[in-house]
Amino acid sequence: MSLKIATRSVLRCKSSFMSFSKTWNYRVNKSIIPALTQTTIAHYHSIIRESEKVKGEADRHEFKAETRMLLDIVAKSLYSENEVFVRELISNASDAIEKFRYISSTKPDDVIDLDRKLEIHIETNKQNRTLIIQDTGIGMTKEEMIDALGTIARSGSKNFLQQIQKGKEQGAAANIIGQFGVGFYSAFMCATHVEVYSRASNNTDSVGYKWSSDGTGSFEIQECDDVAVGTKIVVHLKPECREYAEENRIHDVIKKYSNFVGSPIFLNGNQVNLVHPLWLMEPKDVIDEQHSEFFRYIANSFDVPRYKLHFKTDVPLSLRTVLYFPEGKPGLFEMSRDADTGIALYTRKILIQSKTDLMLPKWLRFVKGVVDSEDIPLNLSRELLQNSNLIRRLRNVLTSRVLKFLYDKSVKDPENYEKFYKDYGLFLKEGIVTTQDQPEKEDIAKLLRFETNKIKEGTRIGIDDYIKQLKEGQKDIYYLAAPSRELALNSPYFESLQKQDYPVLFCYEPYDELVLMQLISYKGHSLVSVEKEVRRATTVEENDKIFDETSKEALSRRETDELVRFLKKELGHKVANVKYTNKLDHHPCIVTVEDMAAARHFIKTQSHQLSEDNRYALLQSHLEINPRHPIIRKLSKLSTTDEKLASLLAHQLFSNAMTTAGLVDDPRLLLTQMNELLIKVLEKF
Repeated sequence: MSLKIATRSVLRCKSSFMSFSKTWNYRVNKSIIPALTQTTIAHYHSIIRESEKVKGEADRHEFKAETRMLLDIVAKSLYSENEVFVRELISNASDAIEKFRYISSTKPDDVIDLDRKLEIHIETNKQNRTLIIQDTGIGMTKEEMIDALGTIARSGSKNFLQQIQKGKEQGAAANIIGQFGVGFYSAFMCATHVEVYSRASNNTDSVGYKWSSDGTGSFEIQECDDVAVGTKIVVHLKPECREYAEENRIHDVIKKYSNFVGSPIFLNGNQVNLVHPLWLMEPKDVIDEQHSEFFRYIANSFDVPRYKLHFKTDVPLSLRTVLYFPEGKPGLFEMSRDADTGIALYTRKILIQSKTDLMLPKWLRFVKGVVDSEDIPLNLSRELLQNSNLIRRLRNVLTSRVLKFLYDKSVKDPENYEKFYKDYGLFLKEGIVTTQDQPEKEDIAKLLRFETNKIKEGTRIGIDDYIKQLKEGQKDIYYLAAPSRELALNSPYFESLQKQDYPVLFCYEPYDELVLMQLISYKGHSLVSVEKEVRRATTVEENDKIFDETSKEALSRRETDELVRFLKKELGHKVANVKYTNKLDHHPCIVTVEDMAAARHFIKTQSHQLSEDNRYALLQSHLEINPRHPIIRKLSKLSTTDEKLASLLAHQLFSNAMTTAGLVDDPRLLLTQMNELLIKVLEKF
């Protein structure tokens, strides 16, 4: 009866799971995630037995003094998290299986039980406070146990690699994980004592042995009957580490670190590593559905990827990489610079860092994926990377591949790229601001999109397309910051370039001009703010042409000079200089400062900390007037007939110009000044 009840319970679980799947439209790919009932019933499989029987006297061996000291370091200081001991023991088990695979294929006559299943089995026992890890790999002889388990920092895997690399067949090398010979000893971070049962696969010595130690001064080896071929490790856990005797805790650790180990891993009879490492497959062999399922797994999302980049490289390091660009818009946390990157670093399918910013720069944190390399230089704990120059080169290679991939998408599929840019363009702009390398800045700049005065509203082009529109003799790339296209086209700063029919990039977002200011140049063309172009000095002859045209439309030179003196006196410390200009047609005046973008940023973020006088002194603004404009001509007359009204008008014109330039933090403060002007004007009626 109990079996029937259990079966019905499992079927109910399956029904609930499938209902959940339909609700979320989450299609289960049988090639990646088998059905729940298959995992629970058909795949239930365990080889762990407590059948070993020791016999005879145990041989006691002392750790050397330096070995005891190193063992203490490994157990207490080497690893940042004690959960990694599970990863290390599974990695050792995986290595043992890979060694057997190699030996059985090259020297099949030298091994026993050739056709056995190659698996890793794990069992938790909360009551006994034990964790058991057993593999069906190559196993160890007595001498190998003494040599490998009795001497710290002696890696059996490394010795094995050195041996097979002398031969012709080196395929097994790619799957061997161990390097340093310290992983096994990480068990003592959580163990009161450890027992190892092992029986070698070779025909010459098929006797089983038991190795045991509390990780202090000595270890014992004893012959043992009924030991299965391979290795079984029994970790007796400390009371404070009893969590590792719980199935859910071990399941989480396996999923985190060892989910892509090449051999099946069974936890309490159920296989847990069911997701395939797609990055190790040939890109052409992976279908879109598999990519979608894998993306959902690594991104913990129900979306599908917008783009996928799957490639292999052999220089400067051997790399296997799959990267995904999400379909959905970034969340608020992703927008933050404090957000973690989405790249997981593996080496030989073992997780080293779940989220690392060493593989891609911070501004590419929206990219999700996996980077796996056999050659990445790790430190002793396998948690940190060494050789910063090599890692920097690797980072540059990956960043270049991402930028090239996005550029290809922008050229071949501009419509979908425009949607991507709308959602993620801010990250690209952040890259230009934060990157110090000019060539990389220009590679990012290829991906930027802007409107210009030469194309219809709503259409955006790249800077390369802008360069194709350059007028003959034009060397610079001009840009103008404005909240909208209408304000940009009616900006006083746009007038002079409009008369010359130059193309201008329109920056609608507040940070766009800072981005282009940081870019500095692109393909030999300087990026110049239109406002800075207006500030550029004009020859006296060019400016004086304004007085040679129609005298009725402009003040005389004498009247202009007198008005300039009047304005300097009235505005006082607010301006560093007042002058006339011939660059304006439809506006009475403009304000220019040395670097308008930086000045605007300062006004928005820092000006509240300064007094008004200090603010004006820091800006060092120049007021440039248009002697042909009716308001300026009227101001000239008022300066001699109604000095009070002229003063109010002069201050209002300056305030208007400052507002147009975006150098006023709160325009509402101008209302009082404007009301005074209106009152004075209305007195005339």
